[in-house]
Formats: sequence, structure tokens, C-alpha cells
Amino acid sequence: MTSIRIGIVGYGNLGRGVEIAVSLQEDMELVGVFTRRKPSAVATVHEQTPVHPMDALEGMQDEVDVLVLCGGSKSDLPEQTPLLAERFTVVDSFDTHARIPEHFANVDASARRAGTTAIISTGWDPGLFSINRVYGESILPSGSTYTFWGRGLSQGHSDALRRIDGVAAAVQYTIPRRRRSTACAPVSGPS
Repeated sequence: MTSIRIGIVGYGNLGRGVEIAVSLQEDMELVGVFTRRKPSAVATVHEQTPVHPMDALEGMQDEVDVLVLCGGSKSDLPEQTPLLAERFTVVDSFDTHARIPEHFANVDASARRAGTTAIISTGWDPGLFSINRVYGESILPSGSTYTFWGRGLSQGHSDALRRIDGVAAAVQYTIPRRRRSTACAPVSGPS
């Protein structure tokens, strides 16, 4: 069986999750993590996972089938995805909803010029959550669409906080305020 050779660009919570997910797939092999940090400072989940500096990607087009980009949507992905799509098939999780059309146009232009494939906004929302809504609305076209969200760490908001000058470390948790109701009504949140 031929394995799909995966490279991870960026190594925070998302990068660690991708490393674990790839290790559980029989048809995937992890080429390594590519980071802007000093590679020796990056402790991966699996000791055997190679960690390379970002510039090591320069000559690896024949060694990597897909790059999974795990940077932040505020400034990493808008820069990295179009640039890397010029040489690699890429997947990102860009989640700044209002800027998706702009991001798509930039990435699409790069990928078309290079003849590569680029898939953007493949996280939970947008991504899998969006696909679930499409399925539901295709089956029940006259129904009401509600979104739900709950407690959790916000990757995008946390990334934005850490980029403020003087902030050493920060995380932002989303904690919804539930409405009280005598009926069983879904709570609407950001979509």
C-alpha cells in the first residue's frame, strides 16, 4: 500500500492533533513538522517525529504529498497558504468567515498557476460543521437551521490575543450564555 506523505506546517494544539491523527492512519506517513521556531525547541507528541525549519520545505516537493497548515487565521494562513500552494498540495483551517472569499481568491490563483490542489477552511466551523448544515438543509429544505456551540478554547481568538505587543501567552475560551426556555429550543451562535 502506498502511503500519503504528510507534512505539518506549524505546531501548536492543531499541529499536535494532526500528528496524532496521521499516526492513526494506515495509509499515511508523517514526513515531519515544519516550524519557524528552532526545531530543537519543539517537543512533538511522538519522539520519532522529525522537526524541520520552514526553509527545509524548499527542496521537498517530491517528498511531501500534502501539507497540513496549522497556523493562525489572523496572519499565518493568509500568507502561508498562497505561498505554499505554489509548490505543494495544501489543506488549511482558515476560519475568519468574512475573509474567506478573499482568502479563497488568493489561494486559488496560486494553486491554479502551479497546478496544485488547495483546500481551505477545513476545520470544524467552517468545515465539518458547515457540511453538516448543507446535508441537513438538503434533506429538510423548509426547516429552520440553528447552530450550536459550547465551551471551548478558541484557536483564532487565542492567536489574535498572543499577537498583541507585550502579551507573552494567552488563551480565550468561548462560554455561551444559555437562554432559559420552557420549550426545548436550540441556542443560536456564530455560524
